[in-house]
Amino acid sequence: MVIVERLRELRKAKNLSQGDVEQRTGLLRSYTSRVEHGQTIPNIETLAKYARAFGVPLYMLFYDGTAPIKKKKLCWPKAKAESVWGARGKEYRELRLFAKAMSRMNAFERQLLLDLASKMASRNSGSGLRGVARPVQR
Repeated sequence: MVIVERLRELRKAKNLSQGDVEQRTGLLRSYTSRVEHGQTIPNIETLAKYARAFGVPLYMLFYDGTAPIKKKKLCWPKAKAESVWGARGKEYRELRLFAKAMSRMNAFERQLLLDLASKMASRNSGSGLRGVARPVQR
């Protein structure tokens, strides 16, 4: 299903006019009309506004099914859980702290860290730091 059809379908299912959507989202009624007729393609921020206005999670704008999507739980294979680094104890806590710190980084800082790790891991580079972008001082 095309996203524009899904937006119109959700709006009508909630018994909302384009004027009601304008009040809830702050988007002009004419913009909503253009989106529903396929003349304009909304960006993800705009789609999030529509989802909030309709009272549905964002994925529902893309999902054709009727039943909610089941979240999959990621877990280690039982046979290898003992041998995988970060699966238990202190290593697990360190890995979680690292993941938390990475989630707070912006895209440039994450890329810088990955480039640095790549250089350090490569066996061919002499010092391991040549060619790495330097962070911008703030």
